[in-house]
Amino acid sequence: MIAAGSLRSNADAEGKQLAAPLRKGQLLTDAQLLGPGLLAGTPPGSAAVPLRMADPSSIQLVSPGQLVNVVLTGANGYDQQAPSQVLATAVPVLWTSGQGGKTGEWLGTGETDGLMVVAADPAQAARLAGASTQGKLFFVLVGPPAA
Repeated sequence: MIAAGSLRSNADAEGKQLAAPLRKGQLLTDAQLLGPGLLAGTPPGSAAVPLRMADPSSIQLVSPGQLVNVVLTGANGYDQQAPSQVLATAVPVLWTSGQGGKTGEWLGTGETDGLMVVAADPAQAARLAGASTQGKLFFVLVGPPAA
């Protein structure tokens, strides 16, 4: 039995970007490529939201599939004090710029340091879109929500 969404020929993958590294011999599916398939398995209405984290090196701590809370802080640590705000809770990471400890070239550009893509519901996506212009974004690794 072949997994749903498996690519059946090299032509199906030609010109597309991987969302995460593959091991030798691993089957390639549409959910492992950037694009609409990256949201496979997420609830209907989910959006893939790119986020630029304030600490680019922290991206090495997270990998696709992990759940994170996304936190915005507007304080600069000196004269501006503001409480941190949780913008999204337990959102799954779809892609990070630090795949396998390497940064950079997954999207074909060198400007991906600190970039993370998460799957968010419509309300979370609205809060997250452009949030980095309002302050600094950080993530907190979390486990699955309690049932």
